[in-house]
Amino acid sequence: MYDSNSKGISYTAGFFMLIAFTIAGIVFANLVAIQVWVGMTGKSAADSVRGMSDPANSNIYKVMQVINMLGFFIPAVITAYVINKQPLKLLGFSSRITIKQVGVVILIIAAALFVGGGLGYINREIPIPIRWKIIFDKAENDYNELANAILTMKNTGDYILALIVMAFVPAFCEETLFRGGLQNLLTRSTRSPLLAIIIVSLIFSAAHFSYYGFLFRFFLGIVLGLIYYYSGRLWLSILAHFLVNAVVVTQAYIYRGQLTNGATDNDPTSSYWGFLALPALIVLFMTFKRLSYGSELLTKQSNN
Repeated sequence: MYDSNSKGISYTAGFFMLIAFTIAGIVFANLVAIQVWVGMTGKSAADSVRGMSDPANSNIYKVMQVINMLGFFIPAVITAYVINKQPLKLLGFSSRITIKQVGVVILIIAAALFVGGGLGYINREIPIPIRWKIIFDKAENDYNELANAILTMKNTGDYILALIVMAFVPAFCEETLFRGGLQNLLTRSTRSPLLAIIIVSLIFSAAHFSYYGFLFRFFLGIVLGLIYYYSGRLWLSILAHFLVNAVVVTQAYIYRGQLTNGATDNDPTSSYWGFLALPALIVLFMTFKRLSYGSELLTKQSNN
């Protein structure tokens, strides 16, 4: 399928092109990031994994984080340029947002975090073989150890830097790829927004390689996907994603870099009580949809 700005490449072809470009982009960005590690530390690439758990290397990791995130962002932009005459508009960057939309998005994320806590509780309660649990627990502990080192913040300046590098940059780059790129192209290709949101949310969650956070991130992907689809404005899904990341960074700052499970989506204090926020979340989405009714993306994706 095509539109008036198409360069003759279908959205279906664009979707698979973006997947190929992303794989290549991630590999290339990782290679560059490793070279940055070698150049800044004087240590070998083999030492990069062990070295990242050292708080002394926190700023080096932040540089590597930005480079790795560009491996998500650049492929989406390149694909948009290849298939469309107005690539930024295709991704959803050109539409303006309103204060009302911003306010409702903030409330949506607040409610979604409670519901996500309930899903995190279910995720932990699902019976799994002991050998799997040992593997998943080790992966989660390794992640927390790494996060504790990266998010060591001694002052307000460190906190602001962490918000930019660890909250905003991932939100900006991941939303450009997953919502502006993959979901957008798959929706236009299949004419099934719900199917596209579910598929991309599964990819989004799987890409984070966390068993205990899988249901939470899958649910978050659906929330972000609906925000993007109903509004057609990528900045709103970026804002929503940033808020989720900012909560983790802020909690790490409050606890002086000691990121425990309670400061992640694998929160042992969460329970089924989180699902009490689900009706509020539904009402908020109904309100958001009314505020965004008639958006360009919603109209074009439904008609193309």
